[in-house]
Amino acid sequence: MWVKLAGAALVLGAGAGFGFAKARRYRRRPQQIREVIQALQRLETEIVYGSTPLPDAIATLSEQTRAPLAGVFREVADRLSEPQDDTLSAVWRDAVQHGWRNSAMKPAELQVVLRLGQTLGASDRSDQAKHLRLAVLQLQAEETTAAEEQKRYEAMWKSLGVLVGALIVILMY
Repeated sequence: MWVKLAGAALVLGAGAGFGFAKARRYRRRPQQIREVIQALQRLETEIVYGSTPLPDAIATLSEQTRAPLAGVFREVADRLSEPQDDTLSAVWRDAVQHGWRNSAMKPAELQVVLRLGQTLGASDRSDQAKHLRLAVLQLQAEETTAAEEQKRYEAMWKSLGVLVGALIVILMY
């Protein structure tokens, strides 16, 4: 009897845990997009108004942002500080693709950030500012979409996880 009850509780807990994990991704995505937007706006300020060299500006961003974004900027700053043959574009691409796995963001945001990396450091400050503003605008559109998806799917996944766990328990007994 107790074994069945413990098994049912474990199955129900696993279903609820899965649902809550999926819901957490929907909740974290708009937050992380906002963090990327804020980071890019800070980067623009550092480049345009502070005349900060790009490696130093990126290193500063790595200290001002939270994970997983901080790890991306830290990796870029570390690799740029080492003598190597890689271009900024290649370093940016590798760091973003590596760090993106730890985020709740989707491929649409990844593509915006990767396109930005192709132009960073390749032109003057005013042109870089234009590219940063364009990336911010694109990410703001994605943030709106992510917020709508959060409203639509977060509660659904929480409920679905619990209900699927309950269904499995009912079918087992």
